[in-house]
Amino acid sequence: MTVWNDEVDVLVAGSGGGLAGAYTAAREGLSVAVVEATDKFGGTTAYSGGGGMWFPCNPVLRRAGVDDSLDEALTYFRAVVGDRTPDALQEAYIRGGSRVIEYLERDECFAFQMFPWPDYFGTAPGARTDGKRHIVPVPLRAAELGELSESVRGPLATDRHGAPQPRTLTGGRALIGRFLMALSKFPDASLRPNTALVELVMSDGVVAGAIVERDGERVAIRARRGVLLAAGGFEGNELLRKRFGVPGRARDTMGPWGNVGRAHEAGMAVGADTDLMDQAWWSPGMIHPDGRAAFALWFTGGIFVNQEGRRFVNESAPYDRLGRDIIAQLNDSMTLPYWMIYDDSAGPVPPVQASNVPMVDAARYVDAGLWHTADSLPELAERIGVPGAALSATVARFNEFADSGVDEDFGRGDEAYDRAFSEGASPLVPIRKGPFHAAAFGISDLGTKGGLRTDTAARVLDGSGSPIPGLYAAGNTMAAVSGTVYPGGGNPIGASVLFSHLAALDMLARG
Repeated sequence: MTVWNDEVDVLVAGSGGGLAGAYTAAREGLSVAVVEATDKFGGTTAYSGGGGMWFPCNPVLRRAGVDDSLDEALTYFRAVVGDRTPDALQEAYIRGGSRVIEYLERDECFAFQMFPWPDYFGTAPGARTDGKRHIVPVPLRAAELGELSESVRGPLATDRHGAPQPRTLTGGRALIGRFLMALSKFPDASLRPNTALVELVMSDGVVAGAIVERDGERVAIRARRGVLLAAGGFEGNELLRKRFGVPGRARDTMGPWGNVGRAHEAGMAVGADTDLMDQAWWSPGMIHPDGRAAFALWFTGGIFVNQEGRRFVNESAPYDRLGRDIIAQLNDSMTLPYWMIYDDSAGPVPPVQASNVPMVDAARYVDAGLWHTADSLPELAERIGVPGAALSATVARFNEFADSGVDEDFGRGDEAYDRAFSEGASPLVPIRKGPFHAAAFGISDLGTKGGLRTDTAARVLDGSGSPIPGLYAAGNTMAAVSGTVYPGGGNPIGASVLFSHLAALDMLARG
């Protein structure tokens, strides 16, 4: 018999998109406790540079005059996701996004704006190449949030390099800040940092609450309406990555250090079914002097070559598609690192406009053997250990493509996203001006996407497909609605916010 130390209506584990569930529950009159394993709130969401949400036809877009339809968006989503996840779950996501934004916008704490970002499969049926299915939170001044601003995780420049927190919260930090500001209005909503959920408590077949741990002390919290697990993925747990066959290394993830899969393990311990456990949100990773590969995008030049000195991928593809192509090459015969080859048109720094983890002094990359410079391509090849004739031939062939505007090998520039960072111009930038440069790259991820299988109300399912009463999941603790693909920027955060919101509504209906 569990002796409860505390009692609330709703217990939320995790403080990223799960805050949407906490906010919804509190707004609807329920008492809520949010437990966060680390000292800061926001999880992986807070590290998002944009904090975007892929919610077709939401009110922000409608006010901007965007002509779209949910049926068209559903056609696109199903075309790229296929039957890897249930149709009903996909439809719940597509049709629910607009409603959750309507719900949030009734509170003055929330403000969003359109930020065009092309769908990631631009040639699929129903794709929106103008990017008008994507919104981001309006930046929030730290002064508006008050002391709570210091409790928001990130940005990466702060967490990795010790930079001061900026006076304005942007991207994912703005979204988290707005949820914290909204939650602060409700006296029955508590935020508990440095408190990790370690075990679920079952009573007569129902999840009745959880055991949490803070400073080595275990506390039993009863949750009368339910427990929402939204504590991120398990990307930081090397043992779980190996157990489920997730490529890459824990040190190269972009998830915060607390994402080690405690919520996954707690759910599985009470019979939760899982799916997509070998999957993650992938990206190429620029290797930094600390040895870690970090998510990078917005390449304004350069090509990637393998250990044979040959191109192997469309370098301008959406980062998850690019990451999956890299993994396929690694599963074949490619070794790490692979190299970005570029010329001196913009100087010696790699043409990477969004390194996410800020670059440090160039000399440190050179000293670490990560950046190389040479007067000729054969000399550069020697320095990075690839065949000189092959590298010269690869660059010559690419330059021919740049002159013609058509990449005959990998189709770079064929889709709208490929041209998103070149204002519609061809991303095929020739490599001609010496000296020539090389920068080392690896594979990174934005977190794992495998997790507890759920229904359309975010109720966790057991192995027979039946809901486990009182247990819900969202975010990267939930098996992703998008399956093995990444349909569009803002899909992970959008799904996390929506299914957390739906979980709270279902708890409310439980009475």
